[in-house]
Amino acid sequence: MSSTPNEHDLQQLVEEVDRGGRRVSGLFGALVFTVALFWAVFQLWYASPLPFTFSFGILNDTEARALHLGIAMFLAYVAFPATSRSARDRIPLHDWLLALIAGFCGAYLFLFYNQLALRPGIPTTMDVVAASIGLVLLLEATRRALGMPMAVLGTVFILYVFLGPWLPDALAHRGASLERLVSHMWLTTEGVFGVALGVSVSYIFIFVMLGSLLDRCGAGNYMMQVSFSLLGHLRGGPAKVAVLSSAVNGVVSASSTANVVTTGIFTIPLMKRAGYGGVRAGAIETAASADGQIMPPVMGAAAFLMIEYVGIPYTDIIKHALLPALLSYISLFYIVHLEALKLGIQPMMAAATPRTLIQKVARIGMGVSGTLIVIAAIYWIGVGTQRLFPQQAFGILVTLLALLYVGLVWMASRHPDLPDTVSVTDPVRPEVWPTVRTGLFFLIPIGILVWSLTIERLSPGLSAFWAVVAMLVLMVTRRPLQAFFRQQQISAAFVQGLRDAIDGLQAGARNMIGIALACGTAGLIVGAITLTGLGLRMTAFVELVSMGNVLLMLGFTALVCLILGLGMPTTANYILMATLMAPVVVELGAQNGLIIPLIAVHMFVFYYGLMADITPPVGLATFAAAAIAGEDPLRIGIQGVKYAMRTAVLPFMFIFNPLLLLIGIDSWYELVFVVVGSIIGSLAFAAATMGWMRVKSKPIEIILCLVATFMLFRPDWFMDYYQPKYLSVAPSQIYEVAADLAPGKRFVVEIEGMNLEGDELRKTVGTVLPPLPEGATDLDTQAAGRKRLADAGIGLMAFGDMVQISNISFGSQARRAGWEQGWDVVAVKQLNPQRPSEYLVYIPALLILWLIWWRQGARLRTEPQPVLQAGQSI
Repeated sequence: MSSTPNEHDLQQLVEEVDRGGRRVSGLFGALVFTVALFWAVFQLWYASPLPFTFSFGILNDTEARALHLGIAMFLAYVAFPATSRSARDRIPLHDWLLALIAGFCGAYLFLFYNQLALRPGIPTTMDVVAASIGLVLLLEATRRALGMPMAVLGTVFILYVFLGPWLPDALAHRGASLERLVSHMWLTTEGVFGVALGVSVSYIFIFVMLGSLLDRCGAGNYMMQVSFSLLGHLRGGPAKVAVLSSAVNGVVSASSTANVVTTGIFTIPLMKRAGYGGVRAGAIETAASADGQIMPPVMGAAAFLMIEYVGIPYTDIIKHALLPALLSYISLFYIVHLEALKLGIQPMMAAATPRTLIQKVARIGMGVSGTLIVIAAIYWIGVGTQRLFPQQAFGILVTLLALLYVGLVWMASRHPDLPDTVSVTDPVRPEVWPTVRTGLFFLIPIGILVWSLTIERLSPGLSAFWAVVAMLVLMVTRRPLQAFFRQQQISAAFVQGLRDAIDGLQAGARNMIGIALACGTAGLIVGAITLTGLGLRMTAFVELVSMGNVLLMLGFTALVCLILGLGMPTTANYILMATLMAPVVVELGAQNGLIIPLIAVHMFVFYYGLMADITPPVGLATFAAAAIAGEDPLRIGIQGVKYAMRTAVLPFMFIFNPLLLLIGIDSWYELVFVVVGSIIGSLAFAAATMGWMRVKSKPIEIILCLVATFMLFRPDWFMDYYQPKYLSVAPSQIYEVAADLAPGKRFVVEIEGMNLEGDELRKTVGTVLPPLPEGATDLDTQAAGRKRLADAGIGLMAFGDMVQISNISFGSQARRAGWEQGWDVVAVKQLNPQRPSEYLVYIPALLILWLIWWRQGARLRTEPQPVLQAGQSI
């Protein structure tokens, strides 16, 4: 990496935020390194099938969570100094003592699991003491690793448990004794060792480790170099490189701050030199890096928590997140292009070999078609081998994969390695194919991950395990293979590869300290909510604040996310909001006749939690960008919020239009309509917020752009005024409607009943019914409808024209969607066959945008436009 005046400070910032600022050498440094490495190896073992293969080292969920937290708490005290003035090059004796005690208390459930299992709910004095000390030390470790706000919030919730009887009526509860509190929080899986920590053990750690290994072996630099080769020659090329490289770097780094430092150290100076200026350059890099966590297939840690909170596979989460993530990055790409037009920025990089337009189009066509052919060939070879040779398929595919890997390394070894830096003073755009071919082997672990998730349908943890295994093999063998092919010394290359692999494992473990503590402390907060019943009061409180208006309720939720994000990491922010607010939003939406998919609400709070990394006055990613750009962090934060508006509007849109999450799409042509319409809508919104399309927009053009944006994102809103989406039929026809419902469509009913507070309520609920299983297609209409409802977890009792919900299966999507046992079905909703296609609304929207484009084209030909030379800025 190039040496710049800010680089040491930036690396120190990343160390402080993600891994702890201490770097201790000697015996104690080796001990810390060994513990982190042991943690990584343990997590690899736990994620693998090996414990069940050898019947050794099998841990249940509770034992694994306890050992996970115990190691994290130990490392927190030795890796994170107590204060900003504490020494970074040594570990004081009191921190060693605290680390040992914290490790013991954190691993208490692991160490004494058998004894605790024999006396559930009857804690001994030792149990209470260990749990009490553990809670205090967890909060202190959280303060060190994540900052004071998170620790204070955890403390407030503990005090809330004790002070319940003396609080105002709106917040009052029975309270709890110390014994009940610590037993609930530390000796069961209802508090600290709950769902969040379980997801950290099962999924998050192994994915963070994969990203750390990719980063350590140079995949991040490879992705950035490829981005430069593809986009460096365009107008505003450095900014477009920042957008693309930050998107792909989201696979490598789950940290917005680390993403800013990794790519921004090169792109921000280049953007300044191109003419963007320091404030815009820092804001572009920050906006691009913060969204790296929403880009599949490897998303931020909160995405893995959705598996448990929403109850759907990770592959479905990837599907739902894909289009909004693409829209966010496509619109940001367009925004930086519009900034280049506004500022008159000209291309600052030239290709080594100039080409004609026909040559460029031909190369792009061959590149895209060649990529698609290779992907298709890999898919059919893999699937064909499994079908033709089911018993030998694994060995054959591993052999083919090894041959492919060796071939790619051989191809790369015939050419010079990529440089570790991009010249800021004299940038030259590298050729695309020579750049791409030097690191194609980096795609093998990612390909294994995607294959395991989507084709093999393995769990996220096991899929990531096989990707990590492939990554470790790559790191250990790549350098020796290249040395062999280049006729260089092999032993030194092997040692270096082994060192990189070990360093990557321990770096991944240190990256996990803060995430594990965040999950533990968030679990403490969730435990306080369940112990006191606070969650039941949130519905009434939010309804009061929002006055029953869904839009105001969502605005309130977004505001709370942003406020909490000022002092909490994304993971903890998501856990708290998903626990408190997500059920409330679904419930109040249902009471207002609006069916909001649970995944949409969780994506909503996830997105706004990420935006806290950008919003001033506190945003670590913004401070990192400001250090590189040499500008005021507040100005960069304000500019970044302007760029982030395109991300801020998306959650509101997919709450009201779940098609953006690819929910309820029936055919390929409907998919094309949704994707193309939403992309054009996001570009129109970007043009409106920037006040520029081809030239500077007039106020009426900005208004028309916003109208067209709304028409493209919410065509159903306009069509609802012409024809309703659903027609109501009598409850007695519920089985007929269920039997005739197309696969993938939502079954919608109105239900009425009494809630726990004794209030009579009516709400609209829906759930997707599974298709009839094979062999059950000969059932009559009544039986078929009853079977589909039962498979969805819904039991009904019919009394003539009256229908009552008799049972809702625990953990079913219907229960999560708000179906209530004992409530009456008052109406069944059936799709309106007379309703025209809502995509007809696209026609006037596109005409509006074409009119603006045409009018601005006329002004473009007559009005002078700004022209800025490289090195200047506005």
